[in-house]
Amino acid sequence: MTQTLEKLETPRVKPSSDGDFPLIFERSKGGRRGVIPPQADLARDLNLAEMFGAENLRSSAPKLPEVSELDLVRHYTGLAHRQFSVDANFYPLGSCTMKYNPKVHETVAAWFTDLHPYQDPTTAQGALELLHTLASSLATITGMDAVTLQPAAGAHGEFTGILMIRKYFEQRGELEQRRIVLCPDAAHGTNPATAAMAGFTVREIPGNAHGEVDFDALKAALSPEVAAIMLTNPNTLGIFETRILDIARAAHKHGIQLYYDGANLNAIVGHARPGDMGFDVIHLNLHKTFTVPHGGGGPGTGPVGVKAHLEPFLPTPIVGRNEQGTFILESDRPHSIGRVRSFYGNFGNLVRAYAYIRSLGAEGLKNVSSMAVLNANYLRVRLEGQGFNIAYKRVNMHEFVATPPDGLRTLDFAKALLDYGMHPMTVYFPLVVAGSMMSEPTETESLETLDRYAEVLGEILTRAREDRDWLEHAPYTTPVRRLDEVTAAKRPVLTYKKMLSS
Repeated sequence: MTQTLEKLETPRVKPSSDGDFPLIFERSKGGRRGVIPPQADLARDLNLAEMFGAENLRSSAPKLPEVSELDLVRHYTGLAHRQFSVDANFYPLGSCTMKYNPKVHETVAAWFTDLHPYQDPTTAQGALELLHTLASSLATITGMDAVTLQPAAGAHGEFTGILMIRKYFEQRGELEQRRIVLCPDAAHGTNPATAAMAGFTVREIPGNAHGEVDFDALKAALSPEVAAIMLTNPNTLGIFETRILDIARAAHKHGIQLYYDGANLNAIVGHARPGDMGFDVIHLNLHKTFTVPHGGGGPGTGPVGVKAHLEPFLPTPIVGRNEQGTFILESDRPHSIGRVRSFYGNFGNLVRAYAYIRSLGAEGLKNVSSMAVLNANYLRVRLEGQGFNIAYKRVNMHEFVATPPDGLRTLDFAKALLDYGMHPMTVYFPLVVAGSMMSEPTETESLETLDRYAEVLGEILTRAREDRDWLEHAPYTTPVRRLDEVTAAKRPVLTYKKMLSS
């Protein structure tokens, strides 16, 4: 255990002497204040009972914690140090691209904080030009004809794309006939969920021994009843679909729309374009490929690009230009699926993505995917050399799937990594590989970090072979150790309840 503790990469705030970290309510002392709000004369003069109804007014003060500003700052700073984050830790989540977010983007986004979404567009020409340029850039990068920036996340973008496909077939009078969406068995879980939400029936297509979609099974499933095929390329196993052009030709022969899940665009940006592969609609995860902050429930951003035949169905409003060259918000689109997000999406995140694209340029973006693929394959070879099983022994793209040897459990490796100051890789996904350990190092991690990750996993494996009990009870240094995750999910305690002493 001493060796493990000495190799912690990131110092943590230690729990208090009693083994606990006090809640903000437990720090509370009556009468302490961090700020004293001004007394508003207007509020005193208003008849609140008349405005809101007497039954809706409080009869007692809310039970909020009472702490000084210093105690408050120390409390949340302490909590922050107890968390894993991309800024502090290696975060090799496969299929999620948890990479560094340049801080200059925060400054650039802050330049626009004085804008108000209801102000006249003529007074926000710079912001509208940024949106117009970003949409054009994303269309060029992906090989699509038009892009909407409205969707607030990847899954929201999926739903927007599938709704446009639905509207397309409705306009053609084929919607009653086309009720099926095909999804690979390794697809992101949002793919079948999105199709079902849009009213389609989902059919699963198996993969083959090489980790790709089984082309023969896919071809056999094609018919005039199929509306769309939802694919990720490279797929969720980190493998490029080498028969993508054959898939596109076969789909279009039946009038089927090909949908691109853009979660893994990070692997091919600058090298290949989904539009050139034959995809009709694509969503992008700006928090993955274009370094917008990721996680924490949002706000996310999931733009959608389409080929020309789907452009009439884009959500409104759309940023355009009038005859005078002024940027405007167009809403007169009779075939649009309508608005899918309040105002025009998560504008601050769009600014961040714009800054990333403009700062790197075409060659820089190409280098991003080159380094992401190189890092993943370097790590794949290193882990195989450490004794881990590799699910598909071929060149991967930006991520790969390994499994632990000797009957050891993936969950235990994930827990043990926490003792080394590293976030666990994605575990048990995709489900088509039993015991998946899915790693994505991204292009922003150094060679030293990749070597350290491989060394740590090798060290855990060596020690587990000697002492399996040690592995099965990790982690040892985290503020909270192993939880009953089933109980936590089924019966969560979400509000503070003061513990009464016995």
